Amino acid sequence: MASKSLITKIEMFRVPPRWLFVRVETTDGIVGWGESTLEGHTEAVEGAFGDLQRFIGAEADNIADIWQEAYMGRFYRGGPVLMSALSGLDIALWDIKGKKYGIPVWKLLGGKVRDRIKVYGWIGGDKPDDVLDAAKARKAEGFTCVKMNATDIVARVDTPAVLKGTVERVRQVQSVGLDVGIDFHGRLHKGMAKQLAKLLEPLHPLFIEEPLLPTQPEEIADISNAVSTPIALGERLYTRFDFRPYLERRVIDIAQPDVSHCGGITELHRIAALTETYDVTLAPHCPLGPIALAACMQVAACAPNFGIQEMSWKMHYNITAEDNPDAEADLFTYISNSEVFAVKDGHISVLEGPGIGIEIDEKRVREASQKYVTTQSPWRNPVWRGVDGSLAEW
Repeated sequence: MASKSLITKIEMFRVPPRWLFVRVETTDGIVGWGESTLEGHTEAVEGAFGDLQRFIGAEADNIADIWQEAYMGRFYRGGPVLMSALSGLDIALWDIKGKKYGIPVWKLLGGKVRDRIKVYGWIGGDKPDDVLDAAKARKAEGFTCVKMNATDIVARVDTPAVLKGTVERVRQVQSVGLDVGIDFHGRLHKGMAKQLAKLLEPLHPLFIEEPLLPTQPEEIADISNAVSTPIALGERLYTRFDFRPYLERRVIDIAQPDVSHCGGITELHRIAALTETYDVTLAPHCPLGPIALAACMQVAACAPNFGIQEMSWKMHYNITAEDNPDAEADLFTYISNSEVFAVKDGHISVLEGPGIGIEIDEKRVREASQKYVTTQSPWRNPVWRGVDGSLAEW
């Protein structure tokens, strides 16, 4: 019979390009890794971990009870900061449990229903322009699907040329033989978003993501009812409870919870089951690090309604070896078994290693974190302003 594993240490590591890793250690010497990245709010999440340190001494196997206490044990609950901190702790605890029993997490969740995970990569950056060459490069790397931002800054009432540029970029990517998802990123307001959704519909994109801000469920429903294009959203919804109004209004076709924001593997697995009852496809949001990707893949392996997984390799926020070999900070930088993320025919094989299935290079994490904390400020998203000087959605 396996002995009890008590939590002895919880550590956090800021690492470039913009990630927050979590290391949890137990009395029997097992180390688990999680990811609590909340882009642009690193210090707030670190502060939340001051409270989560109370779980030192708790039994690491009791993941459900730790999750419930972390979520319900204080009067105020939910939201991006608390849920991101909880996510990192939760992922690390699942990693520990899998390593303790020598099996991947997906076996603890009921076993796999697929052998390969469909993935997509990013092209175009925050302000998409040269997407054709990027699409060709992604195809050569083994991808069959990509995602790109729809637009740059868009005013509430803007020139039609802004929208025509998006349509042209989609056509360019499709000419390479790739399917493409279009991220509106909540940048457009309703009048412009309605027009762009209509213009894109004949091109049959994989989906349009966050056509409006997640504070607008009724207005998103209007767009969803106006076009046949699948509607995707969920990165800024933090629990299954947040997804409920969108599911009840039949607003979304593709749910995109983020494992580093929504409460970790525990809550991502619950959201997968909930969305399946509405015939909504699961496509976890993950423009983040290798720990988050590996955690997503554990749920993707066993969720019947899983569709496709976001992957941040060579994403525009990262620092690739081609850009700067001395300061590389890309998806594979902090792991020693990068071959497990090899893309072939648009898929990655289900991870077979114990825990979340990746091997963290702890020495490199510690060195990169020490340098990052002492020489750089945490990553911040840009603040955009329109031509009239007013604040614009990024």
